Amino acid sequence: MNTDRITIPPGLWASFQLLGIDPHVVASRAQLTLSRMTAPVFVTTAQYVRIWQTYADLMGDSAKGIVKLAATFDSDHYPPTVLATYHARTYREALYGMARYKPMCPPENLLINEEEGAYITLELSGGPSEPTSPAVLIGTTLAFLLELGRRGTGQPIKARSVEFSGSVDNVSILEDYFGCRVTVGSTRNRLTLNRRDLDRSFVSHNQELLEILTPILDQSLDEKRSRSISEAVRRTLKRDLGEGRLDIHVVARKLGMSDRTLQRRLADEGTTFKQMLNRARHEQAREYLANPELNIKEVAFLVGFEDQNSFYRAFRLWEGDTPSNWRSAQLGGRSS
Repeated sequence: MNTDRITIPPGLWASFQLLGIDPHVVASRAQLTLSRMTAPVFVTTAQYVRIWQTYADLMGDSAKGIVKLAATFDSDHYPPTVLATYHARTYREALYGMARYKPMCPPENLLINEEEGAYITLELSGGPSEPTSPAVLIGTTLAFLLELGRRGTGQPIKARSVEFSGSVDNVSILEDYFGCRVTVGSTRNRLTLNRRDLDRSFVSHNQELLEILTPILDQSLDEKRSRSISEAVRRTLKRDLGEGRLDIHVVARKLGMSDRTLQRRLADEGTTFKQMLNRARHEQAREYLANPELNIKEVAFLVGFEDQNSFYRAFRLWEGDTPSNWRSAQLGGRSS
């Protein structure tokens, strides 16, 4: 799955204009040529990150930028993936739709934790191999997930809690918007909602439109995945190896499919999840060992091994040598 090709919907440029920001200035700073603002624009991940960082710089206040953009983005300009969720039957269906179609709108993944107790948590996840998303992008995405519920139900829904991993100015502005405590400098980017709000019906529900949009979006999503599901799995594994618990259930959920579907699609490409995990660990181990600042124990942990001995055994199977000897040979060859 190629995450280095992201679509910018025309509605984003329109929103920038409403906020007094010249889209051409943003595009120029992102090293992007903007010929027309009424058509989707395809950009690289690096350009996408620069667009959002430029927006934050021009706004001058990241918290204000988050709230204003979430509230200003006109529903008439929603891209098809969002339009389908806006016309869902309930807030729950809308959120699960957002998680399903998020792979079509990278670079972050949207995970919905299992519904337990009175709350449900939505989390944006990335990884060390992806560029760090600006706080204004993460914040706007989380704010929009709440905004979607407010617009769809017509009710002033409040969040239970919000966590940001980055630094955000004027946290009080965000707390006024979300209606709850906002924690910055967290290890995660999460939005926690009251489960009872997810049962609220959408006044914007349009079944006829959904019957037109959903098959088209599902086909596009399947085509995107089918280009190379093994590549999507490899990227996901390499990105998240150090987090642990990288079983097939976790990866399938991140890719928006069931375990069985993932197994079948990998089999269609002549591989298995176990083989993909082994390959990802091997590739990452070679990359990390090439960095002399990382010791062997750190490398073992970063590629998902709980103990150093297990890593040594696996590496001998991969390379026919110990990690230490392999590193010495590689670094020695570079020196010569």
